[in-house]
Amino acid sequence: MEPNIHISMTAILIAVVANFIFGAVWYMPLFGRTWAREMKMDPDGPKPPASVMIKGMAIMVIGNFLMAYVFAHNIAVWNPVTWNQPASPMWGISYAFMAAFFTWLGFFLPQDLGRIAWEGSSWKLFFINTVHHFLSLLIAAVILVKMM
Repeated sequence: MEPNIHISMTAILIAVVANFIFGAVWYMPLFGRTWAREMKMDPDGPKPPASVMIKGMAIMVIGNFLMAYVFAHNIAVWNPVTWNQPASPMWGISYAFMAAFFTWLGFFLPQDLGRIAWEGSSWKLFFINTVHHFLSLLIAAVILVKMM
C-alpha cells in the first residue's frame, strides 16, 4: 500500500510565521531578561547591531521552516487517511497534542537535557528553552493538523 501524502505549504508557512512571532514574544518580553542572564549576557548591555539581529532572524525563519516542513510530513504519515484507511476519531487537537508531545519527548527533550549534562546550562535556562520547544511544536501541530 502506497501512502498518499498531502502537505499544505500554506499551513507550513502559517506555522513558520506563528512560531516566529511566538519565539519573539517568548524570548523578548516574557523571558528575554532571564534568558540573557542565564546565557551570561548583560540584558542591560549594548544591543547587538541590526545586521546581527537580521542574520539571527533569518536563521530562525529557516529553522522554523525546516521544523514545520518535516513535522508536517511526520504528522501526515501517521494519519490513517494517508494510507487509504478511515479517518481516526482522534484526529484534531488531541492528535496535534500527541504529535507535539512525543516529538518533543523523543527529539527535543534529550537534546535540552544534554545541554545540562555537557554544556553546564542552568535548570532555569533548560526550562525556558524546553517549554519553548514544546509549545512551538504544539503551535505548529495545531496549525498543520487543522489545515491538512
